[in-house]
Amino acid sequence: MALRLALASDHGGFTLKQHLVSALRARDLELLDLGPQTADSIDYPAKAKELCSAVLEDRAELGILLCGTGIGMSIAANRYLRIRAALCTDPFMARMAREHNDANVLVLGGRVLSPALAEEIVDVFLASSFEGGRHGRRVAMLDSP
Repeated sequence: MALRLALASDHGGFTLKQHLVSALRARDLELLDLGPQTADSIDYPAKAKELCSAVLEDRAELGILLCGTGIGMSIAANRYLRIRAALCTDPFMARMAREHNDANVLVLGGRVLSPALAEEIVDVFLASSFEGGRHGRRVAMLDSP
C-alpha cells in the first residue's frame, strides 16, 4: 500500500511545493496536494490547519508544509494536539525528527532551501521511522494534558 502524503504551502512556499509535488509523483505515493494552485498571497495558518486536519483525520499518514522560512507553518501546525511538526533544514534534522520525535509533519522553507536540498530532506524524512523506546515515552508526554 502506498504512503499517503499531504502537501500544502502558502505563497512563500508555493514554488518549492510545486517542485516537490512534481518530483514525488514518480514515486509509490498517494499525494494529496492541498494547494494553493497559484502563487497568490494566502494565509499560512489556514493551510496549516487544512493539512493538519488531513493528518489527524487519517486522510494522510504524513504531511509536508512549506512557507517562506518554515517558521510560520511550524508555529501554526504545532498548535494541534497529536501533530508533531518539525522544521528541518538538513537531512540529519529530518532523520532525527522521525526517529526521535515521531514527527508526522515536515516543514520546509521555500525561500531558504534549494530544490535539491529540499528533495534530499524529504527523502530522508520519508525513509526514516520512529525508534520508540525512551523516545516513545517522551512523545507520549507531548500529547498528555
